[in-house]
Amino acid sequence: MGKKVLMKGNEAFSEAAIRGGCRYYFGYPITPQNEVPEYMSRELPKRGGYFVQAESEIGAINMAYGAGAAGGRVFITSSSPGIALMQEGMSFLCSAEVPTVILNVARGGPGIGTIQPSQADYFQATRGGGNGDYMIPVFAPSSIQEGVDLVYEAMELSDKWQNPIYILTDGILGQMMEPVELPEQRPFVESADIRKHKPWAITGYGDDDSKKNTVKSLRLAADDLEKHIHKLFDKYEKVKKELVRVETSNVEDADVVIVSFGTLARIVKEAIELLAEQGIKVGLIRPISLNPFPYDAFNKITSKTKVVISAELSMGQMLQDVKLGVGDKFPIRLLNRTGGVIPTPIEIVERTKKILEEMGG
Repeated sequence: MGKKVLMKGNEAFSEAAIRGGCRYYFGYPITPQNEVPEYMSRELPKRGGYFVQAESEIGAINMAYGAGAAGGRVFITSSSPGIALMQEGMSFLCSAEVPTVILNVARGGPGIGTIQPSQADYFQATRGGGNGDYMIPVFAPSSIQEGVDLVYEAMELSDKWQNPIYILTDGILGQMMEPVELPEQRPFVESADIRKHKPWAITGYGDDDSKKNTVKSLRLAADDLEKHIHKLFDKYEKVKKELVRVETSNVEDADVVIVSFGTLARIVKEAIELLAEQGIKVGLIRPISLNPFPYDAFNKITSKTKVVISAELSMGQMLQDVKLGVGDKFPIRLLNRTGGVIPTPIEIVERTKKILEEMGG
């Protein structure tokens, strides 16, 4: 194992993006992700990259569109209200098949809300607020190391699939510090080599004018647009098969199965240990990919389980996907806090026991 360094989450995610080959960063300050543009403004130019503070989140996402269309490897970040402003641009990126890695260090909402962490951007991330038929893969780390690994990998995945990749984290992971092992630096792709790596990219006229590319979203003919959308969804079907990520534990022998992701899953794990000391067996399903969602993981739940609990920092947005995974096999309940309130392990223990009692367990 390589040497570990102690880093704040936002700075570690930024370093992972640079080491993943990010050469272009466009952003706008918003708490609790401000350390990202600060770090990128300081470190990216030292490594041969380019940092631009845009005039707004709308400006930032459209700058990302331009640099990505020209073959640049792009990283862009914001927090919940800023990501909301970027939704139209995300739809454009998907339509034009422009790779971009997007990080949301989420805060509580709706509206301006609070700077406290939340998971209430689940629908925004997995369903999307942009127009039309499109899909963006979404990963949700539960540790800074996992976030580093996912950002680093997303740089390659975004190029592979010619599609944005979205990392959903929150203010706790962004602001806390943990030891992390940083990956190796990938080389930047130089301008002269972009066409070799990305034959679709806009690189201007060359010796052969027939090689000129066009990257566009506009398709005025209905049958042309329908054909393009079917092409996109053929790609998305492959994405769904290849990018499902999930952690499961003790699901086959559980009285209760809790489904949780991100920061809250860390607290749930401690609560599961406390419940085990009281003789209550609790399994865990932790989706790492929120889109595609790991529905097949629910097939491991056995008849011993009395109830499946969706634990969330929202009013129950992931609950819809949990219901799709469970079907009518088991009762489902919601264990949640919202608005930036974080439950303690003891609270999760007591609420889980109360749900079990209500189920007659």
